[in-house]
Amino acid sequence: MIGILIITHAPLGQAFLATLAHVHKHTPEAVIALDVQADEDVNLVAERAMQAVDQLNDGHGVLVVTDMCGATPANCAVRLIDRHPDTQLIYGVSLPTLLRALNYRHLPLVELAQKAIEGGQRGLFAYERHEG
Repeated sequence: MIGILIITHAPLGQAFLATLAHVHKHTPEAVIALDVQADEDVNLVAERAMQAVDQLNDGHGVLVVTDMCGATPANCAVRLIDRHPDTQLIYGVSLPTLLRALNYRHLPLVELAQKAIEGGQRGLFAYERHEG
């Protein structure tokens, strides 16, 4: 099963994990959330992330999702991708992204990443008010 690593600014990752557990009635298997605290040492965060990838990867790879490009969690995630060829990184994590990722973990990693991105894109739209 493809593992999922959520690496975000605190407390977002743990909130996503708790919400996934709420939706699925249990904590999803092979999902780890790492919350990065303000002023946390980047090297320590990167080490925690490496350990999480090692723990999650059963040979099928790991989908790494982060909240925003250019910030500390994402920069640490890039280090993972550079060192682990069996990982894929997605920026801009959302609940629709994660739910879609959980539903398509049977696909190859690259296809899973695309499905997760599509879930996030389809989950973001403006409400159309109906008058009358």
